[in-house]
Amino acid sequence: MKNKQLVSIIITGAVIVAVGVTGVVSNVISGKLMANMKREKSVSSSFLGDDLFSDDDLFDGEDLPAKDHIGIINIVGEIGPSDVVSSEDEYNHDMYMEYIEEMEKSKKNKGILLFVNSPGGTVYQSDELYLRLMQYKENTHRPIWAFFADQACSGGYYIAMAADKIYANRNAWTGSIGVIVSLVNCKGLFDKLGIKEIDITSGKNKAMGSVGSELTEEQRQILQSLVDESYDQFVEVVVKGRNMSNSTVRALADGRIYSAKQAKENGLIDEISDIEEAKADFVSQAGLDDDIEFYVPESDMNRDIFDLLFMKAKKILPKSEIDLATDIMENRGSGVLKYYAE
Repeated sequence: MKNKQLVSIIITGAVIVAVGVTGVVSNVISGKLMANMKREKSVSSSFLGDDLFSDDDLFDGEDLPAKDHIGIINIVGEIGPSDVVSSEDEYNHDMYMEYIEEMEKSKKNKGILLFVNSPGGTVYQSDELYLRLMQYKENTHRPIWAFFADQACSGGYYIAMAADKIYANRNAWTGSIGVIVSLVNCKGLFDKLGIKEIDITSGKNKAMGSVGSELTEEQRQILQSLVDESYDQFVEVVVKGRNMSNSTVRALADGRIYSAKQAKENGLIDEISDIEEAKADFVSQAGLDDDIEFYVPESDMNRDIFDLLFMKAKKILPKSEIDLATDIMENRGSGVLKYYAE
């Protein structure tokens, strides 16, 4: 028994040492990689300020082009709060809010092109970006155009209402004007497993939407009132953005998705084209030089190497049953108001 205990102690010690050594090696490698990336940044242009890994500024206005330019905002993927670990093809809300502010202050900025390829997202972030774009237009009197790629639905379409003109790829899907709140109810499963949720609350509606209890009719009406209010807001944004009557928009805004052709016929977009034609028309109609730069910011440079490795790994690793269940709870049962196309 003593020998077994001794072996166990030795193995435990070895594991502790190994973990410690691994941590030191990781820190050394991380430091070298970060130093190399910083050196590379010093000799190449970046859209993210002098401090490569600073959390204070996601975008530095000093990196805007010194020549006349149109800023591109890529509204790609689900619209929501900025994710610390996100890729260049994912929406970065905080960075874009700062990016718009810097473009507004720059005399070399001549307008904004929204590149939209999104199913939508949260009401809050969609509306916040829309309002910031409208403020940019009011303060600068510069044009904003939008181009719809594969999809520009719900929150993606909402944001595009800040655009003076909307072009769409002929295969684009758009519309889905509406609001959704998704909840997951597990009461039936809990009953089968003999599980009972117990909530100690300050009021009868404080725990509404909890997974272990059914919604009462009153609670359904409460949630419906929130959805209706956000829906009315969406309708008014489209009324203003597309210069339509309220009744016309409401007839179109039943949540359905429209093809590019259908959207143009209904006045939801202006033209069907490819991205290059949209750019050329933007430049021509804004009276700008043909060689004007279309400028795209990048957000990946603001993360360290381990964030980037994790970001890539999480995309290729298969999801477990727990991961899938978590996705359902977070994405379909979060109870958050969304302008989102299912």
